[in-house]
Amino acid sequence: MAKKSKATAAAAPAGTPRMLEHYVNAVRPQLASSLGRTNPHAIPRLEKIVVSMGVGVAVTEKKYLEEAIGALAQVTGQKPVATLSKAAVSGFKLRENLPIGCKVTLRGRRMYEFMDRLVSLALPRVRDFRGLSSTAFDGNGNYSLGLSEQMVFPEINPDKYTRPQGMNITFVTSARSDDEARAFLLAMGMPLKKEGEGDAAA
Repeated sequence: MAKKSKATAAAAPAGTPRMLEHYVNAVRPQLASSLGRTNPHAIPRLEKIVVSMGVGVAVTEKKYLEEAIGALAQVTGQKPVATLSKAAVSGFKLRENLPIGCKVTLRGRRMYEFMDRLVSLALPRVRDFRGLSSTAFDGNGNYSLGLSEQMVFPEINPDKYTRPQGMNITFVTSARSDDEARAFLLAMGMPLKKEGEGDAAA
């Protein structure tokens, strides 16, 4: 019985994610002051992160989609779902509802843990990295960035995943504007370029 309880304790997640603690203890008070808001629900926060991979070659090589799903699961710690084509394109041998990618929607603990690994480990490993675009917002306070390969995440074994596979990462926030979202992401440690430094993404 003691062995079982010990194993259960080992499997349980330990502590609060570092990025969530940073938001609660530093970012939220900072934004409350700069935005002049006392209601904590009115302060910008992260709602979810969507990580997706488009695998066009899966039309003819299904194994590449399986590899992408495996890599995305390792990077995010969550099982991805396949994304299907919306229309048929005869020139690309593409039929409607054909699996051509995968995605994961992260919330809660996994969302903060993924953001921490992205900022602390993955982005610094991008070759010739000079910062992320400060203008890649959608007008509603959400931010997207693209990575050209999954190998920047240390969880990925380069011997197992030999084919470079890019990914798109979207941060969905509760911010009321792009400016608020920019201030929030900068406070969270996102390496956004200062305006005027160019908008080339990673």
